Order: sequence, then C-alpha cells, then structure tokens
Amino acid sequence: MVTRTEAWAVAASVTDPEVPVLTIEDLGVLRDVEVDGDRVIVTLTPTYSGCPALETMRDDVVLALTHAGYERVDVRTTLSPAWTTDWMTDAGKRKLTEYGIAPPSGRSAVGQGPIRLRLAVKCPRCGSLDTVEIARFGSTSCKALYECRGCLEPFDHFKVL
Repeated sequence: MVTRTEAWAVAASVTDPEVPVLTIEDLGVLRDVEVDGDRVIVTLTPTYSGCPALETMRDDVVLALTHAGYERVDVRTTLSPAWTTDWMTDAGKRKLTEYGIAPPSGRSAVGQGPIRLRLAVKCPRCGSLDTVEIARFGSTSCKALYECRGCLEPFDHFKVL
C-alpha cells in the first residue's frame, strides 16, 4: 500500500536543477502529494510562471517515484497561490549560504500593505553587510548579482519574492 508520507519523502528528495544543493522541498515548490490507489499525484508551484527548470523538476519527480516503485505518477503544476520565498525552509536558506548564494531575508510584501525598504544583503562568504547590487538579474531570473566590498567577491542573492 502506497502511503502519502512515503511518496512525499521520495518527491521531496528531488533537487533543484538550477541550485542542486536545494531540494524542491527546501525551495518550497513541492506543494502537495496525493495517493489515489496505485497512483501518486504531485503538485508543484514554480518559482515564477516562466521558470525554465520546471520541466526538469517534473521529469525528475516522475523518475524518482518510478525508480522507487511507484508505477503511476502524475505531476501537476499550479500557479495559485503564487510561489513566494516565504515558502523556503530554514534548512534551504542555510544550504544557500553554504553554497555561496545569499538567501532571501525578510518576508515577501505580498498582501502586506506598504512596500518595505530593502535591507543590506549579507555576503555569504565573509558575512559583510557592505555589499552592492551589480545586476538585478543574476545566473537565473530569481537571483540578483551582488558584489561584496569587504572581500571583493561577487555572489548571487536569491531575491525575496
């Protein structure tokens, strides 16, 4: 008998193809796993509607679950509610820092009224707050490129969305 907990654990082990130190659970794109008889239905919410990694995530989820013995796997995509960095796990944020990407800090402003000021982004290498945004878009659309004025190293910052 297939259980939701077991199927969730397998799906949750799939890594993000763009940031391989994160699982899709760490990233918060794994939204639901249902079991209907011998069928497993996984729901993913992409980080944004045009996310190029979504198709790879979908294929990797199917591969992981079929490899684990689940014969019928469906992966659904939902855009509502929209993904937010608030869904990232604390473990995922720590993994980003260890990987050299500054994690999002604070909470998203979705539905919270006034727009908040942007705070300094901490360098994931030396911890300095003396950093500057070089480009609004980094290696992917959900990241910005920063430079640390302390250690002079460039780094990606996962934007708060």
